[in-house]
Amino acid sequence: MRRGRAPGSSSVCRDGIVATSPISWPPMVNPASTTHSEVSTALRELAWAIHRTAPERAGVGPIPTTEIALLKQVIDNPGSPVGDLAAALGLQQPNVSTAIRLLVARGFVTREKSESDRRVSLIFPTELGISEHTAISEAWSSPVDDALQELSPDQRAALDGASEAINALLRNLRRTGLTRGE
Repeated sequence: MRRGRAPGSSSVCRDGIVATSPISWPPMVNPASTTHSEVSTALRELAWAIHRTAPERAGVGPIPTTEIALLKQVIDNPGSPVGDLAAALGLQQPNVSTAIRLLVARGFVTREKSESDRRVSLIFPTELGISEHTAISEAWSSPVDDALQELSPDQRAALDGASEAINALLRNLRRTGLTRGE
């Protein structure tokens, strides 16, 4: 691999590295390795490409990934204590507390004391937080939808047919704790 654009190549990896093969292998993965399938590598590259572009497209300014993940977790699990949110995201509780303070300052979530234990804070989304999360979600989906329209009908059909398997893969990753609360 080399930096820059390869003549006739559109296979660009993370950080501007261009692969001359049809597979855009991440710099840390040996293409000869049998432990990484083409599918897992393609999914990782796709996730990275989507992840890098979304928040700016949403028009909500730069929101750190931790705050986006935390906001989604709060929306999906309103009234969760900070410790549960931290555990679900695989983050340290002090980091989650800091991110919650920032989300409160933005008006995206509120913090309420638990009736049963006043030492525990329960986190709830606000209408603004739900609205901003929707904008971010749409920003992540929109470029993917646009790119899907550029595929051939056979390629779109293949991806449509793979939706069930991709969702099963996501469920497995969540069950085994390999995702961060998405």
